Amino acid sequence: MMSFFGFGQSAEVDIYLDGQETRKRAEVKTEDGKKEKLLLYYDGETVSGKVNVSLKKPGSKLEHQGIKIEFIGQIEMYYDRGNHHEFISLVKELARPGEMIAHTSYPFEFSNVEKSYEVYTGGNVRLRYFLRVTIIRRLADIIKELDIAVHTLCSYPEMNNPIKMEVGIEDCLHIEFEYNKSKYHLKDVIVGKIYFLLVRIKIKHMEIAIIKREVTGSGPNTFTENVTIAKYEIMDGAPVRGESIPIRVFLAGYELTPTMREVNKKFSVRYYLNLVLMDTEDRRYFKQQEITLWRRGDKVRKPNIQAPAIMAGTQNLENTTAVYGQQRNGDQGENDSNADNNESQEAPNKEDFLRSQSNDKLNNSVADPFDQVNSSPLDRSPENQIQNMKREEGDGQNDVANENVE
Repeated sequence: MMSFFGFGQSAEVDIYLDGQETRKRAEVKTEDGKKEKLLLYYDGETVSGKVNVSLKKPGSKLEHQGIKIEFIGQIEMYYDRGNHHEFISLVKELARPGEMIAHTSYPFEFSNVEKSYEVYTGGNVRLRYFLRVTIIRRLADIIKELDIAVHTLCSYPEMNNPIKMEVGIEDCLHIEFEYNKSKYHLKDVIVGKIYFLLVRIKIKHMEIAIIKREVTGSGPNTFTENVTIAKYEIMDGAPVRGESIPIRVFLAGYELTPTMREVNKKFSVRYYLNLVLMDTEDRRYFKQQEITLWRRGDKVRKPNIQAPAIMAGTQNLENTTAVYGQQRNGDQGENDSNADNNESQEAPNKEDFLRSQSNDKLNNSVADPFDQVNSSPLDRSPENQIQNMKREEGDGQNDVANENVE
């Protein structure tokens, strides 16, 4: 920061963090879209180090009104850049007012700092953590800032039901889609399938997309931005009844963040799987489903202490197979009846595809399917189990003739 009357800074400030040579780093997107690697911290970790202040000219002196360091957690809304919302603000005094006549190092420590939110840079909002050193002077302060990255880790969710639903257009198309889980960690794999029960329209292709919805602000200053993170075609051509299409999406290759809901009552980030069908007249039908993303900590591989037993067990493989076969034959009738009961309990929730009213596929409100109250699709009332599949207006030549598909 430059002083008045053309004089530059008389000192340089450098912030050194303890263990920074060995600490893990994380890529964080900057406001201009670039990426930088920042030192990575987690909730509750101590942030400590030292501030080195060096004079530019040997033999000179630096008069100041005090030196302080702050640890700040801040949310910046792009539509209101003048106001920064600080949810963490810790201050440590490094030096009282006086003169500095030589290079000086000041140790600091912020013990067990609560860091509840993850760093995030989006289309309309930015959440950052940083250290700020201020040398207070009469004419112009000398300020140095250093950003750090913060990740929030979660444990495996206790409730993680699969998503299973029957959707379609009445008397034209019925399909059943299923995803193996409703909550995925950022390196997970989405496994699913689509089964065609009725096909009476000419389908040209089908695609699936991962969509991120960022909602910032509130009231009249609410801004929503939808970003398609990934999109690819899962079927080309017209399917027939009984056809099954597999889905396999590897999340590790995409730039994803954990799901964030009402972060400091300023913004939310949510993710959706969007299933889209297109017919031969270029009409698009879609059905979207929200998924929850979470960040998992690094796994530590345990030693395989059962390896000798496994090797020994292979010698009796034939005997084990024979015994298992006898037991399986004896229990076949019981298993068949249990299978029938399981099928009746896991009946898919029936809904219909929706027709879009605009180009924004996510304009319509979507209930959170992961709340504990709605964890089971069988708990829903019958009148809520069927909805119309949406179709985009203005995307086909026969909109009037096809209004009955809504």
